[in-house]
Amino acid sequence: MVGLNKVMIIGNVGTDPEMRFTPNGSPVTSFRIATNRSYTTPEGERKEETEWFDVVTWNRLAENCNQFLTKGQRAYVEGRLRTRSWEGQDGQKHSRIEIIANSVLFLDRRPVGTLPEGGIEAVAEDDIEAGDIPF
Repeated sequence: MVGLNKVMIIGNVGTDPEMRFTPNGSPVTSFRIATNRSYTTPEGERKEETEWFDVVTWNRLAENCNQFLTKGQRAYVEGRLRTRSWEGQDGQKHSRIEIIANSVLFLDRRPVGTLPEGGIEAVAEDDIEAGDIPF
């Protein structure tokens, strides 16, 4: 029987990405992303809760996330869940659930340029003629 392990989230990047390299030179980048959920309690009170996710990217995707993502940007992350366990120096067992991303879309557009000094000149509707419309 085949299983399915897939997760898709849209949220705000909560930490600047950190890139490191494996011993064989493969880049790996990690960052945190937060999703928000709003709901109304049965008493009519409006509440919001935030869920944090640890995201891990590899190779070219890791390089792109490190170069183009910054804290506060919105992003779409798609991948699979992985539980990682280890024993700390104090002997305590620790575990963490991570999203191993295979796709990250940067949802915030970066400004391409600035307006010319004085802004954009407004044109009144009366000044437009039928020949001025390109379609």
